[in-house]
Amino acid sequence: MKNALQQLLGTALESLQGSVIPGAIDPASVVLERTRDATHGDFASNVAMRYAKAAGRKPRELAEAIVAALPANTLIERTEIAGAGFINFFLVKDLYARELVRVHTLGERYGRGTHAQRRKVLLEFVSANPTGPMHVGHGRQAAYGDALGNLLAAAGDDVFREYYINDAGRQTEILAVSVWLRYLEVCGETLPFPQNGYRGDYIQPVAVRLRAQEGDALRHAAASVLADLPADAPAGDKDAYIDAVIARARALIGEAAWQRVLALGLGAMLDEIRDDLAGLGVRFDRWTSEREFTASGAIDRALERLRAKDLLYVKDGATWFRATQFGDDEDRVVVRENGVKTYFASDIAYHLDKRERGFDSLIDVLGADHHGYVARLRGGLQAFGHAGECLEVCLIQLVSLYRNGVKLSMGKREATFVTLRQLREEVGNDACRLFYLMRSNDQPLDFDLELAKSKSNENPVFYIQYAHARVASVMKELAARNVGYDPARAEQIVLAGGATLLASEPAQAMLASLSKYGEIIQHAAATRAPHTLVHYLRDLATTLHAFYNAERVLVPEDEPRHARIYALLAVQRVLRNGLAILGVSAPESM
Repeated sequence: MKNALQQLLGTALESLQGSVIPGAIDPASVVLERTRDATHGDFASNVAMRYAKAAGRKPRELAEAIVAALPANTLIERTEIAGAGFINFFLVKDLYARELVRVHTLGERYGRGTHAQRRKVLLEFVSANPTGPMHVGHGRQAAYGDALGNLLAAAGDDVFREYYINDAGRQTEILAVSVWLRYLEVCGETLPFPQNGYRGDYIQPVAVRLRAQEGDALRHAAASVLADLPADAPAGDKDAYIDAVIARARALIGEAAWQRVLALGLGAMLDEIRDDLAGLGVRFDRWTSEREFTASGAIDRALERLRAKDLLYVKDGATWFRATQFGDDEDRVVVRENGVKTYFASDIAYHLDKRERGFDSLIDVLGADHHGYVARLRGGLQAFGHAGECLEVCLIQLVSLYRNGVKLSMGKREATFVTLRQLREEVGNDACRLFYLMRSNDQPLDFDLELAKSKSNENPVFYIQYAHARVASVMKELAARNVGYDPARAEQIVLAGGATLLASEPAQAMLASLSKYGEIIQHAAATRAPHTLVHYLRDLATTLHAFYNAERVLVPEDEPRHARIYALLAVQRVLRNGLAILGVSAPESM
């Protein structure tokens, strides 16, 4: 509806180009907004004020010329020029009725857009270190990334979802040594656990599996493990201590056994992550292992290409990337003086690989602490000849859990965090996903556990789902009363007299809200804002509840009954379509 009206306005402006309006017309300037007050029409545009100076005319005078140039159409009943030069559009009365027919005709395809040329988008999200169960912060990234992927696909993009497994580096070695130390305890050894180790109970089952797999082959006396180690915190440095324990473990059990311990720990954690994501309804098209990516030589090849471009240099024994040539505030190390490649080196190569797989747009969903990483990643892509703008990063702010008004403390290393699985088990998948999506990703989220479980209108999950179920209950009551409803006849009735049969204020408010759905999908996708869809669905549910409470649906009169049921079923379809994008179910009963 809005798109069609926007095209009419654009055509009118183009017809005035060169005669009334000098220069080219910028499509982005053809802006239409829905009015807040129905007395001002259905839509309004300030385009006349935008071009008045260029045209050398008063805004109201130019508005009159634009209105006169509008092509003949079946959308606009009348126009009105208001204020300094706003053009208000009053749409024909049966337009909403025609939109109901579109909803019924298109079904689950209603609201989905198309692009003349579909963009190939690679969406990477979650990508948590496989060093423990997913916590509630990871859950917000998962829900956001999945909903964003659904939105982009609904808007017309070709979306590919990817999880980058950070299974290389120091954190994975801390995981491995934590498993080995717990294994020693299972074997009967008694020794202090490092302050910087992974202390959670989730390590214990992995240690038990290691004992079953290896027997006592990897067992060493506590004294030999602890001999001559530096002091741990609080007396010493916890980082130096854990590094020393890792070195001792590798020396005692040998590299081959160390790699088996590491593989067992990573495999167990990754299995947990896959299960958690699947349980939340999140899927990926590809899982990329950092270890395998490194072993493929991709990072070395990327660094060689940079070296050939004279974009690397050596200083203080380390190899640096000339990041300042691409807008970064300082150059960045890609290979440390000890020969170990940095995370940045692997990230440059990985994003290059994404582009060379043919993706037009790269979207990374990252934690808020990665804010400073965006410029250097774009610089890395530019160094290989790609536009920096092809990479977009959506940052996810922190989640705080509240129970009865009290904030829960969480810390992953100390194992005081609430896992995603625990959250799902307590509040359910639907509440979990929709509460994660209620607020903009760039805002911290306070997750109220009691509200998420409540069956009240204050709980947006319950409120929206109840609107969907309410329509289902109408249809059950219809069948129980043996009252007739013929969908084909309902369509004919609505096309012939819907403007009159659905003319009440509650009906018009509901149909006006319904007609925004396609616009909301495009806007939410373009602004990377799933929360916009959440708020829209709540508003749509409000109009449905208001309509249901104001007007009897199962009336004896045939035409009003058919029209009202037809309208309710259309709103139910839009609610179902929107909830599906958010990954939330649409129940038939509550």
